[in-house]
Amino acid sequence: MIPPIASNFVAGETPDEAIAHVETLNQRDIEGILNLLGEHYEERADADADATAYVDLVTELAETDAEACVSVKPSQIGLEIGEAAFEENLARIVDAADCLVWIDMEDHEATDVTLDAFERHARETDGNVGVCVQANLKRTREDLERLAELPGKVRLVKGAYDEPSDVAYRQKARVDQAYRDDLRFMFETFDDGIAVGSHDPAMIEFATELHAEYGTPFEIQMLTGVREDAQSDLAGEYEVYQYIPYGRKWFSYFYRRVRERKENALFAVRAILGQ
Repeated sequence: MIPPIASNFVAGETPDEAIAHVETLNQRDIEGILNLLGEHYEERADADADATAYVDLVTELAETDAEACVSVKPSQIGLEIGEAAFEENLARIVDAADCLVWIDMEDHEATDVTLDAFERHARETDGNVGVCVQANLKRTREDLERLAELPGKVRLVKGAYDEPSDVAYRQKARVDQAYRDDLRFMFETFDDGIAVGSHDPAMIEFATELHAEYGTPFEIQMLTGVREDAQSDLAGEYEVYQYIPYGRKWFSYFYRRVRERKENALFAVRAILGQ
């Protein structure tokens, strides 16, 4: 059972709990992106099991009225075992899904194989897939030029991995500038399919300004448990998605969320102390 404090960031341990969370969000005009927690598997059986869980999830979603899609991590469905395992399991999930399937981006060594998989499925499904790119990587502008020609969706995030300086910007101000530059390129170049993955009010405001300037459709994506009031406020005017982790591997995810942001840590301490 997930303790109350962790449940602010994780929507339960089961698919039914996660879907119920989506249905509650839908009442606030927020859609969901469901992510079964798990990553960096080294055994094929573990990767296959989570791929099967995703197949079951998209099948169950299709039988509900919940407005949601799913997001998978390459290392969760076999990438660290081998490209063939990853590609086979991703194909199983995409083939089973009526909803859009996001492919999360992990560290820079996974970028090429992840983008190749996205391109293949984007063409085969006429855009029923999405992919995440990270503004802190120096290669991202070139990747966006490639992705602009493809159907599907692209989520731009700042990047959370501790990448080496030869492939990534390390200074916060430089990452912020890259994010702004990449956003402008996307609004100028993409026809649609732009996802602004950020909790930074300045970046969200910049995206709304670009939308007003170029008219390009976009959506805003935020995590469960982070700036939830802002999510509701934004949903009154823009398309908003909440990224919803769930599953039994919740502890390590919750621990990362608390360590990432000072306000999350303070929130956890207050909850533990009952204040």
